[in-house]
Amino acid sequence: MATQKLLQTFKKTPITASPTSLSNSEMAQKIAKTLIKAGLKPFETTNSSLLSNLDSHITNLVFSNPNVPLHSCLNFFNFLRKNQSFVSHKPDLQSHLSVVFRLFKARRFAEMKRILTYVAMDSDLRCPVANLVSLVEESGFNNEPNFVEKLCDMLFRVYADCNLFEQGFRVFDYMVSYELKIDDRSCIVFLLALKRCDKMEACLGLFKRMVEFNVEVTVYSLTIVIDGLCKRRRVKRAKDLMIEMACKGIKPNVVTYNTLINAYIKRMDFDGVNEMLRLMEVDKVAFNAATYTLLIDWHGSSGKINEVERMFEEMCEKGIKADIHVYTVVINWNCKIGNTKRAFALFDELTEKGLVANVHTYGALIDGVCKAGEMEAAEILVNEMQTRGLDVNQLIYNTLIDGYCKRGLIDEAFKVQVIMEKKGFENDIYTLNTIADGLRKLNQPEEAKRWLLTMIENGMAPNVVSYTTLIDIYCKEGNFVEAKKLFQEIKKAGAEPNAVTYNVLIDGHSKKGRMKEAYELRDEMRAKGIFPDIYTYTSLLHGECIFGKLDDAVELFNEVRQKGLPLNVVTYTAIISGLSKEGRSEEAFKLYDEMTEAGLTPDDRVYTSLVSSLHKA
Repeated sequence: MATQKLLQTFKKTPITASPTSLSNSEMAQKIAKTLIKAGLKPFETTNSSLLSNLDSHITNLVFSNPNVPLHSCLNFFNFLRKNQSFVSHKPDLQSHLSVVFRLFKARRFAEMKRILTYVAMDSDLRCPVANLVSLVEESGFNNEPNFVEKLCDMLFRVYADCNLFEQGFRVFDYMVSYELKIDDRSCIVFLLALKRCDKMEACLGLFKRMVEFNVEVTVYSLTIVIDGLCKRRRVKRAKDLMIEMACKGIKPNVVTYNTLINAYIKRMDFDGVNEMLRLMEVDKVAFNAATYTLLIDWHGSSGKINEVERMFEEMCEKGIKADIHVYTVVINWNCKIGNTKRAFALFDELTEKGLVANVHTYGALIDGVCKAGEMEAAEILVNEMQTRGLDVNQLIYNTLIDGYCKRGLIDEAFKVQVIMEKKGFENDIYTLNTIADGLRKLNQPEEAKRWLLTMIENGMAPNVVSYTTLIDIYCKEGNFVEAKKLFQEIKKAGAEPNAVTYNVLIDGHSKKGRMKEAYELRDEMRAKGIFPDIYTYTSLLHGECIFGKLDDAVELFNEVRQKGLPLNVVTYTAIISGLSKEGRSEEAFKLYDEMTEAGLTPDDRVYTSLVSSLHKA
């Protein structure tokens, strides 16, 4: 009875063939039908019998089956790649190629590139391009027109994206050897990748091979190489390459010229800038907004504010639309010379034109008003930019701190510093130097020292500004031994004292009557190619006046005039006070008239000195 029931049960239960008893083609057909009817769901259980005996042959039959929709094919491919924990078979190179081939036929190149990236990034799949093409030929995929060419070209791009440059060059050489067309856009991708990784020799090498093997070279690929060379400071090589390619018919465009102009400006090679401008004129290459931005910034950095305005006006007259970058540059230079009225007029103008001020625009304005001591205006600008969704960056925070310090509002500076820290910014060397200098100016030398020592304790290396602040403190204390020691430390730290450092020491020695040491420092400046400026001469002149050596002071004053250095209020005050002290009132009054005619406003010390000189006359 039990036997009969068992037989009946067998009759009711359909007999399913064991997976091992099915041929590869039958198994592939079964998987294909399942994918077509039910998608991936039947495969997503760990005990799926269909997956237990998968091998390369079966998967390739599935992937190459035209009846399996491409999306189902891709889903199955991705499923096998991602579920290695319970799928014994991982798609091999042939499987990848089968999927790539189907994607090629469907013109789905982005996904084709993604699959090739899997190949490139997997050391088990990656192989020489010749081997890959052989596998393509064995599969019969090469019968599809242009497939091999497209495959190699795309693989070339993939290797660029993956920074696998050696493999990429091998693909390039293979394509050249077999006269396969190399897309110039693929070369651009490769050149950009090499430049991005700072492999300029290889970048230049690829460009030369492009030229040698008659790969289409455009001004875009040329400009990429020129930009890379300029960033490596090989500006002459970049210019020579531009001229060489121009002779071969690849004419530079405005972007090429802008790249070289920018490089020459950074090198302060003004002859180079002018040569590029001349060549642009010869080649009839018109300036664009970027050209004007570069030139306006260049003139601004050279102190030629009139040229800044002239070029901005010329740009507008030529109908070249000024963008926010141009406006920001012009605003910035007006702020730097203290012309905030013009800067705000430009700000209103750009707003009226529908341009949106960015953080750099606001930063320039904030810097301008801070330099003018208008901290209330700075606060309004900060609030306005935040209202417009712009975050205050560390540069602006430091600008505010500097502005408050210059006004002697050290407590306000500390408040900004606390806010900056709460926003996640760490005190950088500029922050610490600014606060230390602010404390120094408020005659709080010990507190200033503490700030700078804290910086060192926190592992931040002091820079020339830090050392200069400390040197100034020690000079004012008359501690020239410590000041000299710090001066030597600058050199040991691998830096070089600048004009400000020398001026601080010269001023310190001069005020203490140590004129021999002061002049020695001036001579050392000259020997190092640092030109003494008005502050240097004023310190020396002041020292001579303090200790009654008026003839030497007058000689220095005349030397300043001969050199064409701009005389300031401090210089005039020092010499007028010195002359008045010695009763040389006629000379003193003559300089007073000269001072006022120059538009400089005398302070109370000048008037007091002049009055006292009349009593001595």
